[in-house]
Amino acid sequence: QVQLVESGGGLVQAGGSHGLSCQASRRSFSTYAMAWFRQSPGKEREFVASISGNGANTYYADSVKGRFTISRDNGKTTVYLLMNSLNPEDTAVYYCATNRVANIYFRGSSNLADYDYFGQGTQVTVSS
Repeated sequence: QVQLVESGGGLVQAGGSHGLSCQASRRSFSTYAMAWFRQSPGKEREFVASISGNGANTYYADSVKGRFTISRDNGKTTVYLLMNSLNPEDTAVYYCATNRVANIYFRGSSNLADYDYFGQGTQVTVSS
């Protein structure tokens, strides 16, 4: 059974930085792209960023490009999200997810249906 456990959520002031981690139990972790999604109250879950299994290829939503950085440590089976220049619109529950495709070069996608496992989420609140 695959388990994803996010950590690092909290309260951050606008303009500040914050980091999230996601520990995965998935076998052959380095084979699969990983991603971060987020969901705000009353809104659908939206794509934030993804990274290929080998860590060489990344993909970002336009809303976070240049501010957020996704990375991974396959030795620790962990994926990270570093968030800079945060604003109140970034307030959401953040979820990590594993992609269905076993391809170390595939950077992932923004399509929710392409991911088969999600964590329980961690709340990030940005105060103005």
